[in-house]
Amino acid sequence: MFSAFLIKYGEIGIKGKNRYLFEEALVHQIKYALSRIDGEFEVKVNQGRVYVEALSDFDFDDAVTELKTVFGIVGICPVVYVEDEGIERLAEVVCDYMKKTYPDSDKSFNAVSGRSAEEPAGFEASKKSGRITTFKVAARRARKSYPLDSMEINAYLGEKILDVMPNMRVDVHKPDITLTVEVREKIYIYSEIIKGPGGMPIGTNGKGTLLLSGGIDSPVAGYMVSKRGVWIDAVYFHAPPYTSERAKQKVVDLARKISRYTGTIHLKVVNFTDIQMYIYEKCPHDELTIIMRRYMMRIAEHFAREGGSMGLITGESIGQVASQTMQSLLTTNAVCTLPVYRPLIAFDKMDIIKVAESIDTYETSILPYEDCCTIFVAKHPVTKPVLERIEKSELKLSEDIDRLLKEAIDTTETIVVRYV
Repeated sequence: MFSAFLIKYGEIGIKGKNRYLFEEALVHQIKYALSRIDGEFEVKVNQGRVYVEALSDFDFDDAVTELKTVFGIVGICPVVYVEDEGIERLAEVVCDYMKKTYPDSDKSFNAVSGRSAEEPAGFEASKKSGRITTFKVAARRARKSYPLDSMEINAYLGEKILDVMPNMRVDVHKPDITLTVEVREKIYIYSEIIKGPGGMPIGTNGKGTLLLSGGIDSPVAGYMVSKRGVWIDAVYFHAPPYTSERAKQKVVDLARKISRYTGTIHLKVVNFTDIQMYIYEKCPHDELTIIMRRYMMRIAEHFAREGGSMGLITGESIGQVASQTMQSLLTTNAVCTLPVYRPLIAFDKMDIIKVAESIDTYETSILPYEDCCTIFVAKHPVTKPVLERIEKSELKLSEDIDRLLKEAIDTTETIVVRYV
């Protein structure tokens, strides 16, 4: 039945003279999402509206599923459209649309209420039973040359709908169905708005580098920053033989899942084993987590600058673990010159899990493969580190740490991850 979608956007509409740049980015992401399903589509912008028109057969549910992954979309409206062949032809299409879309609304309600349509008690009983539906027509005449104004279109089409669906009722204040009719070059008809993810189109707010582990939090952090229009790369710290190839594959799988929303991700896989072992040998064990984290941030910042990122992204949340207390975050931040974005900073674990489930990363994240952050954890890690003391401990690494850092950077593997 449906051969097109009207795409509604939110914040893009207030971008003034730069709005076209955001619309172009949105169109690009829509095309990218729909390229994953069978069918040909034309995506175009017309007077502040984005339309997706099918040029071939396609699976409706698949198309909606993919459109729901496009940041910037707040509403997906399945539409039928008709060429301007007069109000009578428009009324035929509208009535056919209503009867096919809401067939239950045309059922007789006398069997439910035992009363006639004119009796208020019967009407209320029938409405509660779901047999009577209220509606209104909301016409928008963007093409001012159309011979009828919006109120006249509303009245004419409303009358025709009541003729073919006599058990419906008009309610202009709180209708069950709002039938929108947009008069443009073509006339678009829709009544359903499927919720989109919101946010801003990918690429409209620069690039960030995500520290991606195999846990629950970091994929969610990447998703949430991308929702604000940020293109992301990622860095993963691998520690063979203490972490297995299955742990590495788990991270690649997580990157692939979030790339469905973010677009292609360049994943840097850093061999962190020698650095971890060196820190383990030279530094106090209660400071291991903080010092290792600081060297991860140094390496991640190197790749962020190399790739043109404007900041680092982590999945840290205040107080969740020892390395995420306020004092620990302060100590970690001290090694960075780029901003560090922590979208989950005030979330509790259940908040994070809820998002992870919604983007299909949770089940992968809980697979029992250790990452390098969990291998060398001290029994009693410091929770309130003092920056000066941590810096003093790091002096013990001065003999060989620069060589190990260079070696880790030079041997880093890059994996290009796309959602297929």
